[in-house]
Amino acid sequence: MTGNLQTLFLDWDVPPAITCVLALTTLVYIRGWIRIRRTRAELFPVWRLGCFLSGMIALFVAVASPLDTFSESLLIMHMGQHFVFISIAPPLVLLGAPVVPLLRGLPSWIVRPVLGPIFRRRLIRQIARFLIRPQVAWIAMNLSFVAWHIPKAYEFALSSEFWHNIEHFCFFGTSVLFWWPVIEPWPSRPKNARWVLIPYLVLADFVNTGVSAFLCFAGRLLYPSYGEIPRLFGLSALNDQIAAGAFMWVFGSIVFLVPAIAITAQSLTAPHQKSFRPAVT
Repeated sequence: MTGNLQTLFLDWDVPPAITCVLALTTLVYIRGWIRIRRTRAELFPVWRLGCFLSGMIALFVAVASPLDTFSESLLIMHMGQHFVFISIAPPLVLLGAPVVPLLRGLPSWIVRPVLGPIFRRRLIRQIARFLIRPQVAWIAMNLSFVAWHIPKAYEFALSSEFWHNIEHFCFFGTSVLFWWPVIEPWPSRPKNARWVLIPYLVLADFVNTGVSAFLCFAGRLLYPSYGEIPRLFGLSALNDQIAAGAFMWVFGSIVFLVPAIAITAQSLTAPHQKSFRPAVT
């Protein structure tokens, strides 16, 4: 048992390609953050840098730590990994207001001749605005969340490393869209009244609750792969599934309901305002 516990915390498998991408993205952001601080220090305090770095660290933990190593052996570890991709890394990255620092951090020979013409295209801007609409972002994230937890889709992802990575990319990408209207990272501006985000978040919690309850109360093993491998720590596959559902239920609800409560409090204290945007410190 002791050996297994040590392995559970110490068995890291660092993927070179993804690690290099995360490290390079972090360096580009830091370079851009330092440069933009010279003219807009009030918009980019140290806490924004801390949030972005924490988001990058969270992504690294998700892909390199035992959350990934044991994801095919313990469902609760896999659900913990999904939780990082959906509810931890995306809001942290967005709190770092990454758009401008990443652009400022890239070499000018990339930004001006390559990215500049792309971002100036009207179609690209229209697509971007469409994707971060609350109704579109909500459907994208929740559809991805539900679809990949359907037993056949989940088993398919487990059977292929490529599709497993696609699954994780879907979780992270659609969650960035989902959290965008909630955080509104600079330089974007609120398009809707803040109270709209209350049902936005609460309904997302309903979806999370439904999937979590499905895992907890199914009464049978939903993902057969976990029943075909040696079990760790004496935890049966069914109890592992119940624990995974309980984890998603509790922590997923916290992530959705805490900001919903905060926005409710803000709306009640400033009912005359159509929207609320936190002051930048």
